[in-house]
Amino acid sequence: MTQPAFRPLPSRSRSLLWLLSAALALVVLAGCASQAPRVSSTPTPGVEPMTASDEPQSVRRARLRYELAANYFDQGQTTVALDEIKLALAADANFGPAYILRGLVYMRLQDDALAEESFRRALQINPRDAEAQHAYGLFACEKARYEQADRLFQQALESPTYKNRPRTLLLQGVCLLRAGKLPEAEAALARAYEFDPGNPIAAYNLASLKHRRGDSQAAQFIIRRVNNSELANAETLWLGIRVERRLGNDVVVAQLAQQLGRRFPESPQWAAYQRGAFND
Repeated sequence: MTQPAFRPLPSRSRSLLWLLSAALALVVLAGCASQAPRVSSTPTPGVEPMTASDEPQSVRRARLRYELAANYFDQGQTTVALDEIKLALAADANFGPAYILRGLVYMRLQDDALAEESFRRALQINPRDAEAQHAYGLFACEKARYEQADRLFQQALESPTYKNRPRTLLLQGVCLLRAGKLPEAEAALARAYEFDPGNPIAAYNLASLKHRRGDSQAAQFIIRRVNNSELANAETLWLGIRVERRLGNDVVVAQLAQQLGRRFPESPQWAAYQRGAFND
């Protein structure tokens, strides 16, 4: 039996998948923080290691202000975060991580011009800054500039020192999904899942794509791991129901449906189950 070809995702599913990954916009902060200058813990033979005393006062002041700004941003205090970013850049106008965070702040404030200017400035300071490429890629994807976003994600992934590949692969996969490039999206999500199989966002998106492609066995393996954990929600249970139903596992379908109705009785997924809308 031939497997069905990829079909475009319905708009509701596209929105849902994107919302599931929207939290990644905040995860960039951890990466930004890792870009702040630190003293060297692995000295190069023959080269005197950098210690705290080597850090210029201007850079130290900028870093401390930046770290405060990141904490305020994470707590939702956007205006206070912006004030701290301004102070960081007053201390050191070339402190790249502050421009990345500035871009995220202006994204939250829906000021596209200043957000984009911030990401571009970060890349002017360091054209190989993978965190800046990741954040700018997020911005480009939200503006539906999918080719630019994919190019930026790929540049970040090609950096030999980049430590946040799973996060970028996940965001790249979801962005490719929005662009309608489903096979490419599945490939990126599969790599993200391989790096971090415990990530429920990667697992859900990958299982959903495999289910749509007709690879229900693979989808079952992935989504069962999510639904057997405390990370299960209405959407993962609903996907599990549809996967198990296609495979003819009526007992498992009933068990998942019982969970869905008990835990999420007001959810659209429970309403869809009651209507028998398994193919919507």
